[in-house]
Amino acid sequence: MSNRPAWDDDPIVSSWAGLPVLDDAVTADACVVGLGGSGLAAVDALVCRGLDVVAIDAGRTAAGAAGRNGGFLRGGPATFLHSAVESWGGVAVELYRKTLEEIDSLEAKLGSSVIRRTGSIRLAGLPGNTDDAELFDCRTLSRVLGEHGIAAETYDDELGQGIFLPDDAVMNPARRALGLASQLRLRAQLFEHSPVTSIRSGCVETRNGSVSAAFVIVAVDGKLDRIFPQLQGRIRTARLQMLATEPVLSRRLPCPVYGRWGYDYAQQDREGRFYVGGGRDLFADDEWTDSDEPTAAVQRHIESVAQSMAGHPVKVTKRWAASVGFTEDGRPLCTTVDDGVIALGGYNGTGNLVGPVAARAAVEHFLDGAPVPGYLSA
Repeated sequence: MSNRPAWDDDPIVSSWAGLPVLDDAVTADACVVGLGGSGLAAVDALVCRGLDVVAIDAGRTAAGAAGRNGGFLRGGPATFLHSAVESWGGVAVELYRKTLEEIDSLEAKLGSSVIRRTGSIRLAGLPGNTDDAELFDCRTLSRVLGEHGIAAETYDDELGQGIFLPDDAVMNPARRALGLASQLRLRAQLFEHSPVTSIRSGCVETRNGSVSAAFVIVAVDGKLDRIFPQLQGRIRTARLQMLATEPVLSRRLPCPVYGRWGYDYAQQDREGRFYVGGGRDLFADDEWTDSDEPTAAVQRHIESVAQSMAGHPVKVTKRWAASVGFTEDGRPLCTTVDDGVIALGGYNGTGNLVGPVAARAAVEHFLDGAPVPGYLSA
């Protein structure tokens, strides 16, 4: 079973020339470990403050979960807003607004050909199988969004019933990351294929080099608990799985669609291909794992989701998986693990926007002494 994401078939991604390997001892004001969405946001925030930055990744930029996810730019935290408000209070609304600002920022940087403001649909159940309890939850979410001035509309059409969120967007996640890296490589020193061997206050060592820096941000979501054993119990690594199909003629999905309480999700690109993921909850014991290899059981489930989303049988062309981090209360981590070392992760499967928000909060915390916001776990 292949584990190469279909996103990499994009000609911009497949022609990526790459970044150099760190093979020397260098010094900078700040070092960022991880060149995914949150790591690149950290680099951007740091260079905008005038700092000299070195950033490194163990593999290719966005070769991990940042370039292997569903491509959704969905506002808010992983926990639906009405539930997050109940658990965290008003800071959940603040996080929602921050994520919408992040979509605006990405669109301004990368353009509408990469960041497409299509909106998203939350279904109650899956196409052809409306869940009444989830439909009630969708309506509750819509009401709470409206109370806070966030747009939400009733959806009742071919796919089923639910709500439409017009502020959301969609992308090829690898295109997003490589586009940002292409811009940032002119302002910071970026290195690929430079796996870290140790992280301590003031120094990051890689297989062939090292970085001396007063400030270190470790922006690694999945397997963060392996890098920092002291975070075990606060963050847990899970596997998320996806597949892609051959193009189909019918334009079935007008925007990203997720249902069954958000556990299953899909988008359809301009050529008609479906990119589908989910099913983690149905095989939870197996999916709490450091492995990022796809499995037959989950793949069978998401293939059935793909057929439901398409409305007819589909032909699968790619299957892949990635490691991500989950926290118990749904709040991402932005926490100090050593003097001058901050770890970011635990995005609960929605790191495309909350990851960059956490990264910017980490920079403000270190440079300005700003407290870590209440929607993050310090």
